[in-house]
Amino acid sequence: MNVGFIGLGIMGKPMVANLIKGGHTLFLASRSGVPQELTAAGGKACASAKEVAQKADIIITMLPDTPDVEKVLFGKDGVAEGLSAGTIVVDMSSISPIETKAFAERIRKAGADYVDAPVSGGEVGAKNAALTIMVGASETAFAKVKPLFELMGKNITLVGDVGAGQICKVCNQIIVALNIEAVGEALLLASKAGVDPGKVRTALMGGFASSRVLEVHGERMIKRTFDPGFRIELHQKDLNLALSSARALKMSLPNTATAQELFSACQAQGGGKWDHSAMVKALEALANHQVAK
Repeated sequence: MNVGFIGLGIMGKPMVANLIKGGHTLFLASRSGVPQELTAAGGKACASAKEVAQKADIIITMLPDTPDVEKVLFGKDGVAEGLSAGTIVVDMSSISPIETKAFAERIRKAGADYVDAPVSGGEVGAKNAALTIMVGASETAFAKVKPLFELMGKNITLVGDVGAGQICKVCNQIIVALNIEAVGEALLLASKAGVDPGKVRTALMGGFASSRVLEVHGERMIKRTFDPGFRIELHQKDLNLALSSARALKMSLPNTATAQELFSACQAQGGGKWDHSAMVKALEALANHQVAK
């Protein structure tokens, strides 16, 4: 297929590389420029999102937040200006479920279809084509884009109509944040009690407490490796979506709110670009103790 891809950051760049490996022609645009390694692999740099849309049958966006997606889709020289009938726009960003439905309606008026397909798995999952992809789409649109998803991910689920993918991603981010908080508390308790947190982690990996967060982020907490796979500022954005959705539904998410406050404490220390596993630093400040190796 002729595939457009807009947004070539930590996640987008390896996703594009996997699509190129799969044999597709990629038309690329990014506000920071198209990396040379992607053009060397066969990707074609475009001057604007409009040009990407003019040349591609399926256009994928992978952007930081709701306003970024809106600007790329509907701003000057945006995707909407270059769409033709039968094109499919696939947003793989994590953005507002409410705005997603509004964007889909505007895209449909231009004669194209819309799919929301946020992902989980971070940079490692993107590089290894092992992302979890949560899809909101019609059955027809899903069938057309699924071969592309299979080059980027392994767990691909059509959750429901447009918007359902974004709700699913919000749910994912709640669970991940609360798992990070729980792992941080547990390893911090072990360390302050004088027990080796590394050995505690190893022991727990064999029981019911085992999780990917304990495996990956528990190790980050112990080794103090907080270079971002997924930045705190982006996880905060996702939890804001969760909390605003909860308010709209007149319900409470008390522990999600607590996790958000811990991320805010990290932000106060200048940690917006830390990996989200660094939430443990906020817990360490409260305990006046650091998880030791």
